[in-house]
This record gives sequence, structure tokens and C-alpha cells, in this order.
Amino acid sequence: SLALLHNGHLLTNIRYLTANSSHPATIRLAKQRVRCRDCSRWSMAQSELASKYCSISNASKLKILSALTEDRSMTSIASENNVSVNTVQRVLGSCSHRFLDSHEYLPAHLAFDEFKGVDRQLHFICLDGDSHQVVQILRTRYKKNLLKYFGRFSPQARANVRTVTMDLSFYYQDIVRACFPNVQIVIDRFHMIQMLTRSFNSLRVKVMNKRSRQYQLLKFPWKLYL
Repeated sequence: SLALLHNGHLLTNIRYLTANSSHPATIRLAKQRVRCRDCSRWSMAQSELASKYCSISNASKLKILSALTEDRSMTSIASENNVSVNTVQRVLGSCSHRFLDSHEYLPAHLAFDEFKGVDRQLHFICLDGDSHQVVQILRTRYKKNLLKYFGRFSPQARANVRTVTMDLSFYYQDIVRACFPNVQIVIDRFHMIQMLTRSFNSLRVKVMNKRSRQYQLLKFPWKLYL
């Protein structure tokens, strides 16, 4: 410590959490600069408030990461936290190390779905059916891209997959049968109930439009039937 020479402070504006996005909160952080007398190298003190070379607080990043788990657009998340959409995308990208980076293993139970992301485009998401942890998120859900991604895994890893849960789309079923030899396709119960509800409601409306004797019976207690 005796070889370090203090050389002032560097003031940095750190964006912090705020309850009202119209009144952004900024913390002025004074970082101590020091110079080594032996090697003449400069260094800067670091703080747990924000990462190195970053003006966004770690608390704000955690809030953005929590909002990304909800059914919301990146634009609304960026506006709420007074950051840009690119910052939200970088926070999401910083979690990529949590995804599978090895092509020698796949969980025995997978779940496929899509969600609406940047520019209202549909992105592909794959989950572990047991732990509900994210296996991978792809920017597109095109068939050729999904076949290319799962084709990178070894035959042993793809043979380890036993079930894949999805909606009623035949689009994913073709991909699953092409990639996983020992798989059993499971249809999500939510989509099954949704299909039955829509079919029943369509039949109810069709009978009502005929002005039949059952019109009054099907019109007012419709919530009870559904």
C-alpha cells in the first residue's frame, strides 16, 4: 500500500432504481484513482454499485432481468428503467452463460414454445421440462434454424430426450421427429382445453344464430357453460 500514490477521483454518473420513470435517479460515484510508484501504472477503485466501465447500476440490471421474465416488450422495460432497448438486450445477453453451451447433453424432457420479442417478432424458447430452466432462446423459429441448432448435438444427447411438450402445431412435431429418435410428443393441456372451449363456444353461437328455442338457454348463462 505504501507504493500507491493517490491521484484524485473520477466522478461517474450511475443510473439507479426509481419508482417513477419520469423522475430518473442518478448517483454521482467518486472513484479513487491511484498510481503505483514502482511500475507507474494507473488503476481505479471499483464499487459493487456498478460493474467496471458501466454506468448502469447492478440493481437496475436485476430489475430489468426480472422484467424480462414477464410477458412484456423490451421497449416498455427500457422506458420504465430509463435505459435504451440495446441495454435491455445486453442484460439478456449477459445471461447466455446460463444456457447449455455443450452439445453433448440434453435434458430428458423438453418443452417448446415461442414468444413475441424485439420488433414484435416471434422467438423460439426451449425449456427443461423438469426444472423449467431455459435451455436455449433463438432469435427465429424457422424450421431450418431449429434443425440446424439441434443438429449440432451429438446423437447420444438427442437420443436421451424422451418427451417434448408443445402446442398443437404440426410445425414443431416435424422438427421433433426429425431430431429426436426416442421422443414422445406431449400436447400441453392448456392448448387442449383452449381448443375444446373454442369449439364449444363456436357451436353455441351457431345454434343461437338460428333463433331456435334454445336461444335463451344458451345466451344468458354462457359463462356458466364455458
